[in-house]
Amino acid sequence: MAEWHSTLTPHALASRLPPPDGRRPAYRALAAQVSRLVADGRLPVGTRLPAERELAAELRLSRTTVAAAYEALRADGFLHSRRGAGSWTALPEGTRPPADALHPLAPDQHGTQLDLGLAAPTAPPELAEAAAHALEQLPAYAVGHGNYPTGLPVLREAVAHRYTERGLPTGPDQVLITTGAMSALHLAHQSLLTRGDRVAVEAPSYVNTLRALDRLGARLVPVPFATDPAGNAGWDLDQWQRVLRGAAPKLAFTIPDFHNPTGALIDEDQRRALLSHARAAGTAVVSDETCAELGWGVAESELPRPLAALDRDARVITVGSAGKLLWPGLRIGWLRAQPSLVRKLAADRALYDLGTPVLDQLIATRLLTAHLPAVRAARHAGLRATAEAFADALPRHFPRWRFTLPPGGLALWVATPGLPATALARAGERLGVRIASGARFGVDGAFEECLRLPLTLPAALVPDALRRIAEAAELARAERFTTADPEPCSL
Repeated sequence: MAEWHSTLTPHALASRLPPPDGRRPAYRALAAQVSRLVADGRLPVGTRLPAERELAAELRLSRTTVAAAYEALRADGFLHSRRGAGSWTALPEGTRPPADALHPLAPDQHGTQLDLGLAAPTAPPELAEAAAHALEQLPAYAVGHGNYPTGLPVLREAVAHRYTERGLPTGPDQVLITTGAMSALHLAHQSLLTRGDRVAVEAPSYVNTLRALDRLGARLVPVPFATDPAGNAGWDLDQWQRVLRGAAPKLAFTIPDFHNPTGALIDEDQRRALLSHARAAGTAVVSDETCAELGWGVAESELPRPLAALDRDARVITVGSAGKLLWPGLRIGWLRAQPSLVRKLAADRALYDLGTPVLDQLIATRLLTAHLPAVRAARHAGLRATAEAFADALPRHFPRWRFTLPPGGLALWVATPGLPATALARAGERLGVRIASGARFGVDGAFEECLRLPLTLPAALVPDALRRIAEAAELARAERFTTADPEPCSL
């Protein structure tokens, strides 16, 4: 999918390389360091590496050593070269993940498999009252055809009111109700993109959006996250500026609020800076806020405003969902944009979808207007309890694995140095546990030594989950799936 990235300067590459360990020939150590950067996504696929002579001078190595390292990378599939075009990073054939652990498990399989692939909550107890109330309201809507291309007015008002509460003044005419957040993203992408357009995406990012963009024919340009000394992830603004200026992407897709899969929360200063770079490049921005209400580790008063609240020129399209906070089974999503774009997208959707089910919209309206504080508090408590259970037990089971407890979101992003999560997932399939390998969340299969653990798992099931993962890890190692020269995933 990736076909463009800026050329990496010798100094920029050297600054990412760990110190040599002296146990292997210098060329082999350099090749291993670069391949590990590519495998875990810190060096995006498609990055053009410095010329051999320039890198040799920067690293104070002989040109012969660097040339041998490049040749080793080519032999292992981590580097492609073409005369006159230079050399750029790649991933070996066969690094794609195995079965799709992110696809919902069939209900009749829940008793035979432990699903650690899907990060989705169960319905809140308030759903029953909301459904009963919605049924009382339904007759008033049954007298007409029931098609509302922009959504029920009462739900549009409820969503607009919540945006306003969060610091983004919004009117109902700026809200389009869709059948899930993916429908909203599909509408936005179809409106903004044509086949072959470049799209800048975070690395890692939400797998289904990466797939959808690929299906539309977009050329994805990954922008890696940065990690501070405390291990917290955030946007690498230098990389964003370089990509936006050099690739001139038509669109940037971001998840600034409790990012999926890392759980990162981007502060307002970084949000302003990214919008400034996007404005200079003429790039539209889609902000995925489907997890914005899931700040279980941060006070609501400390949350940054939505990205669109900092937008000066209507550059941002915001996508939200009831699925992550309320219940995925409602299939309610929405899009916030300028009224003219909302009207256009409502007309566009008529080609395949005349509207979202009325009853589901009424249920969502009731939950948002009458039960939101209670549902949110309970959801936060459950996610926090599971996160703390994982944080307590993971180091005992896997002392070399690395993670940072995020401030919110639905998942824990874990580095598995020395053990490819693809191999772990394959072993898990044979042992009755579905595991989401990190390669699902990267462009072209990056993040091979990472995995995503769902915090929607009840905390009481964490010990059993880790026991099964440990069995899968033992099986994976026994089958010689481990990699050499492990380096921790950057997140």
